Amino acid sequence: MASSKRYDKIAFVASASAEAQTALEQLTAMYGNHSAADADVVVALGGDGLMLQTLHANMRSGKPIYGMHRGTVGFLMNEYSTHDLRTRLAASRESLINPLLMRATDIHGAVHLHHAINEVALFRQTYQVAKLRILIDEHERMPELMADGILVATPAGSTAYNLSAQGPILPINAALLALTPISAFRPRRWRGALLPNSAFVVIEVIEGEKRPVAAVADHDEVRDVRRVEVLSDKTIAMRMLFDPGHSLEERILREQFGY
Repeated sequence: MASSKRYDKIAFVASASAEAQTALEQLTAMYGNHSAADADVVVALGGDGLMLQTLHANMRSGKPIYGMHRGTVGFLMNEYSTHDLRTRLAASRESLINPLLMRATDIHGAVHLHHAINEVALFRQTYQVAKLRILIDEHERMPELMADGILVATPAGSTAYNLSAQGPILPINAALLALTPISAFRPRRWRGALLPNSAFVVIEVIEGEKRPVAAVADHDEVRDVRRVEVLSDKTIAMRMLFDPGHSLEERILREQFGY
């Protein structure tokens, strides 16, 4: 989706790296720096970690987010340049991202709610392999998975940890989620599943006292979970801006061909 709005008021945020802080000083001197509440757009200077933090911080604001790469990993970022930033913003293309909502219940019965832009992942906490039961839309699909863990990834997150775990890359506009095991032991040949993004995923921990499991929604961790529910939160649509020819759709397509 092409962006046609003028972005006069810009809020800059930057990671703590020297490179990002230098960029912040340069851009603030050239374009000013408004608060996120008053700005037309938020520009993040850093890597993918900062972009995720910025998306989380502005999740319900409706503000478009534009990233420029001043960090280590920049899959979600545009190339850095100080030249004619407002023109670049006006010419950018918009991708809408729905986050995942995780509802994790721990062994004490406490319920923890967190959103994830990339993935919700469950991990074993000790040397003991995790035992997990998987339900999709309240139907049991796997009575017992023995693995280091399992994750549910969005299309935006499918090129992150999901890809490292041998999960599939999803086109950004695909109405799908990736359900990917992490080092599955039994069933050994199970490689995961593609789910509609309307799916209600429930993962129950078997023998949790003996085999404790943690759940993580991006950077928010809950220890000693016994049940984790995951769904795509359609009430939230985050707006990410990308330069023409470098959209998230194009980046994901390129990733599938190894460049």
